[in-house]
Amino acid sequence: MFGLTPIKKNDVIRTGDVVDFYDMVDRFFNDRQFPFANFKNETFKVDVKENENEYLIDAEMAGYDKKDIHINYDDSNLLISVEKKEETEEKNEQYIHRERSFSSMRRAIYLPNVVESKIKASFENGILKVSAPKKAVEATKKDIAID
Repeated sequence: MFGLTPIKKNDVIRTGDVVDFYDMVDRFFNDRQFPFANFKNETFKVDVKENENEYLIDAEMAGYDKKDIHINYDDSNLLISVEKKEETEEKNEQYIHRERSFSSMRRAIYLPNVVESKIKASFENGILKVSAPKKAVEATKKDIAID
Protein backbone atom coordinates (compact mmCIF):
# COMPACT_ATOMS: atom_id res chain seq x y z
CA MET A 1 0.00 0.00 0.00
CA PHE A 2 2.32 2.73 -1.29
CA GLY A 3 5.11 1.81 1.15
CA LEU A 4 3.48 3.32 4.23
CA THR A 5 4.36 1.84 7.60
CA PRO A 6 1.87 2.21 10.44
CA ILE A 7 3.31 3.62 13.65
CA LYS A 8 1.93 4.34 17.05
CA LYS A 9 1.29 7.96 17.90
CA ASN A 10 4.16 8.41 20.38
CA ASP A 11 6.74 5.99 18.91
CA VAL A 12 8.95 8.77 17.52
CA ILE A 13 9.04 10.72 20.77
CA ARG A 14 9.76 7.65 22.92
CA THR A 15 12.73 6.59 20.86
CA GLY A 16 14.27 10.05 20.95
CA ASP A 17 14.40 10.28 17.15
CA VAL A 18 12.88 13.77 17.14
CA VAL A 19 15.50 15.05 19.57
CA ASP A 20 18.25 13.35 17.55
CA PHE A 21 16.88 14.96 14.38
CA TYR A 22 16.95 18.47 15.89
CA ASP A 23 20.45 17.87 17.25
CA MET A 24 21.56 16.80 13.78
CA VAL A 25 20.09 19.95 12.20
CA ASP A 26 21.73 22.17 14.86
CA ARG A 27 25.09 20.50 14.33
CA PHE A 28 24.78 20.94 10.56
CA PHE A 29 24.06 24.67 10.72
CA ASN A 30 26.51 25.39 13.55
CA ASP A 31 29.47 23.45 12.16
CA ARG A 32 31.95 26.00 10.83
CA GLN A 33 33.08 23.63 8.06
CA PHE A 34 29.79 24.14 6.25
CA PRO A 35 28.89 27.35 4.40
CA PHE A 36 25.48 27.28 6.12
CA ALA A 37 27.20 28.24 9.37
CA ASN A 38 27.27 31.82 8.08
CA PHE A 39 23.47 31.94 8.10
CA LYS A 40 23.42 31.75 11.87
CA ASN A 41 23.08 35.23 13.32
CA GLU A 42 25.66 35.36 16.07
CA THR A 43 25.36 38.29 18.41
CA PHE A 44 25.10 38.94 22.10
CA LYS A 45 21.86 39.53 23.97
CA VAL A 46 21.13 43.05 25.23
CA ASP A 47 18.55 44.34 27.71
CA VAL A 48 17.83 48.09 27.66
CA LYS A 49 15.90 49.70 30.51
CA GLU A 50 14.89 53.33 30.83
CA ASN A 51 13.85 55.31 33.88
CA GLU A 52 13.46 59.05 34.52
CA ASN A 53 17.18 59.65 35.02
CA GLU A 54 19.10 57.15 32.90
CA TYR A 55 19.30 54.26 30.48
CA LEU A 56 20.56 50.94 31.87
CA ILE A 57 22.02 48.40 29.48
CA ASP A 58 22.96 44.79 30.32
CA ALA A 59 24.80 42.81 27.63
CA GLU A 60 25.61 39.11 27.93
CA MET A 61 29.28 38.64 27.02
CA ALA A 62 30.09 35.22 28.43
CA GLY A 63 33.43 33.89 27.21
CA TYR A 64 34.92 37.32 26.52
CA ASP A 65 37.43 39.36 28.50
CA LYS A 66 37.21 43.03 29.39
CA LYS A 67 40.01 43.77 26.90
CA ASP A 68 37.90 42.32 24.04
CA ILE A 69 35.03 44.81 24.55
CA HIS A 70 34.84 48.33 23.11
CA ILE A 71 32.13 50.93 23.81
CA ASN A 72 31.57 54.20 21.91
CA TYR A 73 28.86 56.85 21.98
CA ASP A 74 28.37 58.89 18.84
CA ASP A 75 25.43 60.76 17.36
CA SER A 76 22.93 59.41 19.94
CA ASN A 77 24.03 55.81 19.37
CA LEU A 78 25.78 53.61 21.90
CA LEU A 79 27.93 51.13 20.00
CA ILE A 80 29.03 48.00 21.85
CA SER A 81 31.45 45.76 19.99
CA VAL A 82 33.45 42.70 20.92
CA GLU A 83 36.29 41.08 19.03
CA LYS A 84 38.17 37.95 20.00
CA LYS A 85 41.07 36.18 18.34
CA GLU A 86 42.22 32.75 19.50
CA GLU A 87 45.06 30.55 18.39
CA THR A 88 45.95 27.18 19.85
CA GLU A 89 48.88 24.98 19.04
CA GLU A 90 49.58 21.44 20.20
CA LYS A 91 52.94 19.85 19.55
CA ASN A 92 53.52 16.14 19.75
CA GLU A 93 56.30 13.93 18.49
CA GLN A 94 54.27 12.91 15.46
CA TYR A 95 52.22 15.97 14.57
CA ILE A 96 51.51 19.66 15.02
CA HIS A 97 47.92 20.79 15.44
CA ARG A 98 46.95 24.46 15.07
CA GLU A 99 43.57 26.12 15.21
CA ARG A 100 42.65 29.75 14.79
CA SER A 101 39.35 31.46 15.32
CA PHE A 102 38.09 35.00 15.08
CA SER A 103 34.76 36.36 16.21
CA SER A 104 33.40 39.87 16.00
CA MET A 105 29.98 41.18 17.01
CA ARG A 106 28.47 44.60 17.51
CA ARG A 107 25.22 46.20 18.54
CA ALA A 108 24.09 49.80 18.14
CA ILE A 109 21.51 51.15 20.57
CA TYR A 110 19.77 54.49 20.02
CA LEU A 111 19.96 56.53 23.26
CA PRO A 112 18.95 60.18 22.78
CA ASN A 113 19.73 63.04 25.20
CA VAL A 114 22.60 61.36 27.06
CA VAL A 115 25.29 63.13 29.10
CA GLU A 116 28.26 61.62 27.25
CA SER A 117 30.85 62.46 29.91
CA LYS A 118 28.92 60.52 32.58
CA ILE A 119 28.44 57.21 30.76
CA LYS A 120 29.85 54.41 32.93
CA ALA A 121 30.46 50.74 32.22
CA SER A 122 31.44 47.72 34.29
CA PHE A 123 32.11 44.10 33.39
CA GLU A 124 31.65 41.23 35.82
CA ASN A 125 30.81 37.53 35.47
CA GLY A 126 30.26 37.82 31.71
CA ILE A 127 27.75 40.69 32.00
CA LEU A 128 28.55 44.17 30.68
CA LYS A 129 26.57 46.86 32.51
CA VAL A 130 26.33 50.36 31.05
CA SER A 131 24.70 53.33 32.73
CA ALA A 132 23.95 56.35 30.53
CA PRO A 133 22.51 59.33 32.45
CA LYS A 134 20.00 61.50 30.61
CA LYS A 135 20.38 65.23 30.12
CA ALA A 136 18.10 67.34 32.30
CA VAL A 137 15.03 68.33 30.33
CA GLU A 138 14.60 72.07 30.37
CA ALA A 139 11.12 73.49 30.49
CA THR A 140 10.25 74.73 27.04
CA LYS A 141 7.08 76.48 28.11
CA LYS A 142 7.04 80.14 27.16
CA ASP A 143 4.29 82.66 27.73
CA ILE A 144 3.38 84.62 24.64
CA ALA A 145 1.89 88.07 24.90
CA ILE A 146 -1.23 88.77 22.89
CA ASP A 147 -1.17 91.93 20.75
